[in-house]
Amino acid sequence: MASDAVFIHHPDSSGYKFDEEHPFDPLRLTLTIDLLAKVNALDEEQIEAPPLYSDDELLSLVHRTDYLAAVKQLSENAQISDSSLLAQQFGLHTEDTPFFPGMHKAAMSIVRGSLAAADAVMTGRTKHAYHLAGGLHHAFPDRASGFCVYNDAAVAIKHIRQTYGAKVLYIDTDVHHGDGVQWVFYDDPDVCTYSIHETGKFLFPGTGYVHEKGTDLGFGACFNVPLEPYTEDDSWLETFNMTLRKVISYCKPDVIISQHGCDAHAYDPLSHIHCSMRIYAEIPAIIHELAHTYTDGRWIALGGGGYDIFRVVPRAWSLVWLTMIDHPITHEIAAGKEIALPDSWLKRWASVSPLKLPSKWMDDTADIEPMPRRSEIADKNRIIQNIVIQDL
Repeated sequence: MASDAVFIHHPDSSGYKFDEEHPFDPLRLTLTIDLLAKVNALDEEQIEAPPLYSDDELLSLVHRTDYLAAVKQLSENAQISDSSLLAQQFGLHTEDTPFFPGMHKAAMSIVRGSLAAADAVMTGRTKHAYHLAGGLHHAFPDRASGFCVYNDAAVAIKHIRQTYGAKVLYIDTDVHHGDGVQWVFYDDPDVCTYSIHETGKFLFPGTGYVHEKGTDLGFGACFNVPLEPYTEDDSWLETFNMTLRKVISYCKPDVIISQHGCDAHAYDPLSHIHCSMRIYAEIPAIIHELAHTYTDGRWIALGGGGYDIFRVVPRAWSLVWLTMIDHPITHEIAAGKEIALPDSWLKRWASVSPLKLPSKWMDDTADIEPMPRRSEIADKNRIIQNIVIQDL
């Protein structure tokens, strides 16, 4: 088994929790790490905590100083009398992204993890690095949005550009458009952003259309692939393969940063895409191949969305790490074998999960109802494919 990969995680990331009823639940991290441990793919000694970084210096690469001050103030003084006005000014008053005690510390621990993953790869210490808690792609320089307080992906990319001068391809497979990262680099020709997501006609954040291509010197370095609701595996993977391979050939990056939101699954409660675990086995395999073809293996992977936290997220996120380390499970899955999840993991979490846990790594497709209008949906997605790649 290859070992040219590092796994970054800080316990403080689990403090990034809005409230008990909020769909963004850091238990996802524990479930995934435990699953990897149960298949002997990760142990405590392999998990690296990120080093300390200067909060203000690095966050200010992306975020405005008044926003940072507001996050700290709300984080430390959750009961201050003017908190409502302050929260409204910076997007921290909504049901999606309400401020909470300890918010800055938890959000900064996530930024540190993504920076550590970036440094591990860019210094040549490793080819691949994985930071599960990262991928908070909706945060803007001046406000929170979509469960995201600080945009760790954008900060890591800015750090790579400033420190190493490398050209970056950012790949976002979350079902929601990677808007925060896109807008930060909308005028930057050396950061190519690629987002494949459910169309914004029906889903937050309502952006990510094919005509969003960048501005000024960055025009032509922004690619959006909005898919029809109820897209299934075949159409999703056809579109991903066709467009991403064209984009990376055009961009010729020095390093890949990928965001692995796994909320395009049919079980996810917050979207309408109808895919199975098949795409979550193939996404990291494709990116891994492209990294070794175009970037000498340099690949930084982050987490992201995913709100069926028991049935989907642990399997999908684990497959990224298993791909990075070339684990035998990935070869068996690629060969079409049915691989059972470890009994010890199933027994530990069965009583906690509100729904019956899957018994295998891949879904039984009989458990996922096929969608009507399949060919019509696929045809509409092919139109998008052709628009995206027509100038490449």
